[in-house]
Amino acid sequence: MKAFLNKYVNVLILVVLMLIWGSSFILMKRSLLYFSSTELGALRIIFAGLALLPFFFKRRVGLSRRDWFWLALSGLIGQVIPAFLFAKAQTVIDSSLAGILNSTTPIFALIVGIFIFKMKAHWVNFVGIIMGFVGAVLIIWGKSKGSIEFNLQYSGLVLLATIMYAFNVNIVKHILRNIEARSIAILSVVFWLPFLLALLFFTTPILHTLQDPKAVMGLIYPMTLGMGGTALALVFFNILIKRSGVLFATSVTYLIPVVASIIGFFDGEMFKASHLLWIAIILLGVYLVNFKPKSGKL
Repeated sequence: MKAFLNKYVNVLILVVLMLIWGSSFILMKRSLLYFSSTELGALRIIFAGLALLPFFFKRRVGLSRRDWFWLALSGLIGQVIPAFLFAKAQTVIDSSLAGILNSTTPIFALIVGIFIFKMKAHWVNFVGIIMGFVGAVLIIWGKSKGSIEFNLQYSGLVLLATIMYAFNVNIVKHILRNIEARSIAILSVVFWLPFLLALLFFTTPILHTLQDPKAVMGLIYPMTLGMGGTALALVFFNILIKRSGVLFATSVTYLIPVVASIIGFFDGEMFKASHLLWIAIILLGVYLVNFKPKSGKL
């Protein structure tokens, strides 16, 4: 019964993350109507840091220099740099291509986990990763009517971000295993808050940008992205990594296109019968990713 409840909670957290991150691409797209990619990247993490700041001071006590090094690195490669990479990439490539490339995260997470962190995986997990990726690609491809344009340079920015995600989830799981999940989220993001404030106000024309009343109103998009898509989601994501492991946690990237399809349906887009098949493939892939043989753990 306890094992069943644990799996139920893991799935519930995955669904929450799916809903939060499913709206991230549209929020980035809307934000870029008012702000540059550098401004957006900084604003996203700043709003996340401000949301988490009240919980920072109590949780920073008793940590070693080693802990702070890995927490700072986790925040840098898990949140800060990817925020700028995704923002810059979406100035050129569309959300469909970004969604496909983002779905490579579990693949890189598995590679990094096996070759660097000596993580064990069953062959069924490999099958699940392939199925989930194929399903995500097919549903995005169908939504875009096969008209996705590939830009090597800007697509590379997204792939670099997903590789960083892969390293970060393994760091959270294997190196920061003795630090509570919420503390990792809070400390790793707030650590970079003063640096990003300096970056925003001293290297970008943000004060000039905010002289436009439309830009002030447009702050709602990076604010929502930072407080929801980064701060809140990161807390849930780190909890899921600790509870279920690297592969199942990163498989949320397969489910993001599902949310995009549902949102599109309510926004007037056509929902094809084939989408149900792709969604089924994705869900089966996620199930197989989470498969754990009795003989060992992932």
